[in-house]
Amino acid sequence: MHFEKPVSESSPLSTLRPWLQKIEFQQFHPQLNKYMGLFSLTQEIAMDLGTANSIIIHKDKIVVNQPSVVAIDNKTDKLLAVGEDAHQMEGKEPPGIRTIRPLRDGVIADFNAAEQMIRGLVKMVNSKRRWFSPSLRMVVCIPSGSTEVEIRAVRDSSEHAGGRDVFMIYEPMAAALGIGLDVEAPEGNMIVDIGGGSTEIAVISLGGIVSNKSIRVAGNDLTADIQEHMGRVHNLKIGTLMAERIKIQVGSALTELENPPEPFIVRGPNRMTALPMEVSVTHEEIAHSIEKTIAKMETAILAALDQTPPELYADIVRNGIYLAGGGALLRGLDKRLTDKFHIEFKVADDPLTAVARGTGVALKNINRFRFLIR
Repeated sequence: MHFEKPVSESSPLSTLRPWLQKIEFQQFHPQLNKYMGLFSLTQEIAMDLGTANSIIIHKDKIVVNQPSVVAIDNKTDKLLAVGEDAHQMEGKEPPGIRTIRPLRDGVIADFNAAEQMIRGLVKMVNSKRRWFSPSLRMVVCIPSGSTEVEIRAVRDSSEHAGGRDVFMIYEPMAAALGIGLDVEAPEGNMIVDIGGGSTEIAVISLGGIVSNKSIRVAGNDLTADIQEHMGRVHNLKIGTLMAERIKIQVGSALTELENPPEPFIVRGPNRMTALPMEVSVTHEEIAHSIEKTIAKMETAILAALDQTPPELYADIVRNGIYLAGGGALLRGLDKRLTDKFHIEFKVADDPLTAVARGTGVALKNINRFRFLIR
């Protein structure tokens, strides 16, 4: 951009000159942004490290949504696969390979495997070639019942995987943010987050958790109940993945549904003869098989309500209770809980990603939210 007359230092045009030159420079250098990306030194990501699935949010988008599994070479301890690729190997691996789920009951059970998994998942975000590996600013969600040792394990794993600034947020708080609730308002909201390894129940008000209950009973226990039921009642031997499929296809918290699913055909070996057999499974049968586990969740919800101050209890009765996590997708669960507690239970929009979306909101407000843990 060229100016014919000299411009005085105090004129408005002199203030605009640097911006005009920048625009002109970018017009003649369309590859500028592409090359500048190679020098990006800090990357901000939000991570939901789940027992069953892990999700990463970058620039307000879900860029990674993979099963929390790694495949490792037994001889070298080298990472062979992570996420979906490792999940496909589960139960089918030869002696030289082992598949590991680094998280158990919502917390890190295998430190080294967790670190390798985080590294592998972060590499999926950095698919573009970079000249420098960026340092990471991370927000990671953790169960509200985590001990100091468990919190430290998450922080150390994240830092060893490249995290420079690592913040943590409790899962119920992240779920509330993901649902779209104003967590800093002087109003009580109750969240029930049913994940794979833990069920998190919390009452939130004024940016803090007023009362909470965290139990190590969740989706994986429902899967184990189905697996045990098929062996005990039908003499049918099935794996964890098949039990998970049964839960998704015909899983139900109620024996009577408005739109019941079609019976699901399960194939597998007979436990006594090892010969192949077929069994048709209905939602009524599965509802009976998972009854005890759901009853434990109901007891935990009741305990959290019992700890809630009366003023906040009134808010919860008025606002309802929000269900998040994969367990919220279980057919009839919201109706069963509503009928039992006489408080409306609402399933969050896309409950599987509610916690991850909330962690992404926390990432954008790191300097404002006081409830983040360093």
